[in-house]
Amino acid sequence: MITLLEVTLQQNYFSFRNNIYQPEKGASMGSPISNTVAEIFLQDTHLKQILDTQNINFYGRYVDDILLIYNTKHTTREIIHSHINKVHPNIKFTPTFEHKNSIIFNIY
Repeated sequence: MITLLEVTLQQNYFSFRNNIYQPEKGASMGSPISNTVAEIFLQDTHLKQILDTQNINFYGRYVDDILLIYNTKHTTREIIHSHINKVHPNIKFTPTFEHKNSIIFNIY
């Protein structure tokens, strides 16, 4: 199974403005396999268990989008941001913070 996934990712191409590209790592955005690869990768990092040590009140994830709720009396966004970016070199957490009791989700 792992060999099949490795071969699939090595043959991973996408086109943009009439040019063909191959990602250096991972799967192309929009690829049918990208959600599965993200799920496997994030499950393997045990991200939730690691974040449990940071006083997280709620952890929810859909593929590679993560929602965290935490008590500001016990931790800060800077601590969480620093901690989550150390989990794996290929994970770069880009936070969006609450503003006026709502969260804006960026859709690309």
